[in-house]
Amino acid sequence: MLRNYLLTAWKVFMRRKLFTAINLLCIVLTLVVLMVVASLLETAFRPSGVEGKSERFLQIMLMRMDSPDGNSVSTTPLGYKLIDKFLKPMPGVERVAAATLPSPTSVYQGERVSELQMRRVDADYWKILDFPVLAGRLPTAADDAAGRMVAVLNATTAKRLFPGLPAAAVGQHIDVGGQNFEVVGVVADAMHVNAFADIWAPISTFASSDYRNQLTGMFVALILAESSADLPRIRRQVESIARTVVHDDPKKWAKTRFWADSKLDLFARLTVGGSETFDSGAGLLLTLIVVAMLVFMLLPALNLVNLNTGRIMERRVEIGVRKAFGATSSQLALQLVVENVLLCLAGGLIALAVTAGVLAWLETIQLVDYMQYSLNLAVFGWGMLIATIFGLVSGVLPAWKMSRLDPVHALKGAV
Repeated sequence: MLRNYLLTAWKVFMRRKLFTAINLLCIVLTLVVLMVVASLLETAFRPSGVEGKSERFLQIMLMRMDSPDGNSVSTTPLGYKLIDKFLKPMPGVERVAAATLPSPTSVYQGERVSELQMRRVDADYWKILDFPVLAGRLPTAADDAAGRMVAVLNATTAKRLFPGLPAAAVGQHIDVGGQNFEVVGVVADAMHVNAFADIWAPISTFASSDYRNQLTGMFVALILAESSADLPRIRRQVESIARTVVHDDPKKWAKTRFWADSKLDLFARLTVGGSETFDSGAGLLLTLIVVAMLVFMLLPALNLVNLNTGRIMERRVEIGVRKAFGATSSQLALQLVVENVLLCLAGGLIALAVTAGVLAWLETIQLVDYMQYSLNLAVFGWGMLIATIFGLVSGVLPAWKMSRLDPVHALKGAV
């Protein structure tokens, strides 16, 4: 029976090629937008490559401080003292890393000045994130302890400052904001929340050691668990640790709170959630994304319903003949729905190819610096699921309506 459905669907599609092409174009345009969005969400919430361990690490980016009377609130990045004193001694974790947020800096080469983004990180940072090393080496704990003036560049920056292969940059010296650094390594470009930068240097290369005594500052903490099953426990640990933190000025700030978040939780907390509660708002964020995608699908689905209704109305006589020979309404409805789902799946395959081209184009034009887009199996699966849902939504109503035609009226060409 399925073979007959497929053959019938093919003949129907080829009967009105222009009509079929219009249907496919509507499907493809809708699915391309949805799959590009799905790919971006996949990159943001479940990154691979440099942040491939994100399924078992958490980040603390912000801390919230409340005044004794509750009238004043301050939200700020962490200070190194907080990470070193309260988070690094945490039991039951593989490692805790400290890293500054990217900050603009000037690199001087004679009369040439390059404006770049710099992070200062500890040695654990390089063990949590998996940067591909293109040349040289990564800084070690010994470099950090000794305050060695070493730096790592990403591939684009290395080529910009020292044209040629990545190895050409290793051993060179650069003036970064008045400090002289030796380039010891070059890593691949990366655009992720915790990985983005042009230059990295050890934390101990700060011109002043004041950062060691500050509870607030410009740092984030990365916590790597031994397994993803440990994440709920670690989040509760961090919540308990936050209650024990006493600010240097307790008369001004009486209460401190911060949360260890996954990638999804972090995005949710920064958009729809907040720093007030343990709940990041991830459930709300996912709900809003799903609702937005369904709403986006609604208008083209309604257009397809109208197009499908017109296409099916042309087959009134065929439907009447089949009903006269004993075909049931459910059999006819199933065939019409299968035809529409097949058309949407065909559109889905075309949309996947177009989506790959769009993502490659976005990567080429560097709309976002160092961003790499991937059309992986997860995105492929979501694309086919979306195409199937699209076919069902736009095909069920006209199929049900036409399958209930009275055979006598259908043979006369009446609805």
